[in-house]
Amino acid sequence: QVQLVESGGGLVQAGGSLRLSCAASGRTFGNFGMAWFRQGAGKEREFVAAVRWGSGTTYYADSVKGRFTISRDNANNTVHLQMNTLKPEDTAVYYCAAASRPFAIATTAVSYNGWGQGTQVTVSS
Repeated sequence: QVQLVESGGGLVQAGGSLRLSCAASGRTFGNFGMAWFRQGAGKEREFVAAVRWGSGTTYYADSVKGRFTISRDNANNTVHLQMNTLKPEDTAVYYCAAASRPFAIATTAVSYNGWGQGTQVTVSS
């Protein structure tokens, strides 16, 4: 089974930037893709960005397109999320996810079966 550890969260002003990282360990040979989800206070978990490991194909939620970039480090089984032009509505706990099996839809949580503990991102106005 894969283990995931997120890092890089923190407090920034609106318009600022943060870079999140997620390192995978364990049975990483079964890595078919990794993704980021987030959950704001009193809100449901929502998709943010994803990357298919083999092809490198990326996916983004409409709310973050043009501002966030997901990238992969194949050698270290690590995924990053560069977040620019942050807005107060980006405030949430960000969770890293990994898929150990092939999946059809990259933007839904049920495609992933490994999850990190989450890292807090707070954007002040």
